[in-house]
Amino acid sequence: EIQLVESGGGLVQPGGSLRLSCAASGFKFDDYGMNWVRQAPGKGLEWISGITWNGDKTYYSDSVKGRFTFTRDNAENTVYLQMNSLKPEDTAVYYCAIRDDPDCSDAVEDYDSWGQGTQVTVSS
Repeated sequence: EIQLVESGGGLVQPGGSLRLSCAASGFKFDDYGMNWVRQAPGKGLEWISGITWNGDKTYYSDSVKGRFTFTRDNAENTVYLQMNSLKPEDTAVYYCAIRDDPDCSDAVEDYDSWGQGTQVTVSS
């Protein structure tokens, strides 16, 4: 059974930083691209970042580019999202998600498996 478990969310002031983690199990981790998706209160799902199976390519939405960094550790079956210069509009539940693909994709409707999410709140 595929499991994705996010952690690292919390309350942070504007301008602050957080690092999210997503621990994966139940599948061959280094065969899959990984993605981060968020959902702000009252809004739909927003793809924000993806990383290829070996980490050689990363992609970001315009909303987070230059502030967030997506990395992976294939030895630990874990991906990380370093979030800097956080803004109130980054407040959302953050999910990691996959589909059966070594690349990554911004097509959230195609994802096969999702984590339970971790809440990030940016507020003073």
